Formats: sequence, structure tokens, C-alpha cells
Amino acid sequence: MKEITRQWLEYAKADLMNCEQILDHAFLTNIVAYHSQQTIEKCFKAIVEQNGLKLERVHNLFKLHSIIEPIISFEVDLEKIEILDKVYTSSRYPGEMGLMPDGKPTLEVAMQQYEFARYVYEKTIEMLGI
Repeated sequence: MKEITRQWLEYAKADLMNCEQILDHAFLTNIVAYHSQQTIEKCFKAIVEQNGLKLERVHNLFKLHSIIEPIISFEVDLEKIEILDKVYTSSRYPGEMGLMPDGKPTLEVAMQQYEFARYVYEKTIEMLGI
């Protein structure tokens, strides 16, 4: 495995672990949404790097998915990608990180986002033979 791939996966795992630590806290559902989006983004970037594809500086999950779609061995729910792509990823302003268009996600939605992120992480690890 390439070193850059390993680093992307370590960062993805850290984001996933952050979700796991705060998943039951209703006050932190926006942070779960943010780290779920980040997990998936980093998994997609690991796949891009491992396969020697061109990696653009992009945070859009649809764009990253379109790059890896021909080579991945697992299904990705595009509706869930669409939802997570709406997460505000710029954290430049307090209170906006991880917010959805309708505001803060519910506990149920945060759990679904985490489960999807965990699925993508596990399938990426499996696909890359780790």
C-alpha cells in the first residue's frame, strides 16, 4: 500500500472514531455529520491515490465518487452522498460546521450518516486488501 493511501485511511479512521465517541449526544449531531462526511471523503481519496488517479483538491463527494466509480467493488448510495454533500465542510464560522440545509441533524439522521460512513470505510479497507 502506498504511504499516502495509508495516511488517508488513518485520517478516515480518526474521523470515524470521533463519531463513535459522540454518537449518543444530541447536542453534537452536527459534529457527527461533519466527521461522517470527512470519513467518506478521505476513503474516496485513499482509493484515488492507491490507484494512481489524479487527485484534485475537491471536497465534493459526488465528484470524488465519479472518479472512483469505475474501479470500486462496492455499491455507494448516491442519495446518502447527496445528503452528506450538503454538510457545510468549511468550519470557518462557528456554528455552521456539520449543519444540514434544514439545520442540525436529528440523532436518528446522525446515526444513519455514521453507519454509512462506517460502511464506506469498511468496504474501502476490504477493497484495498487491508
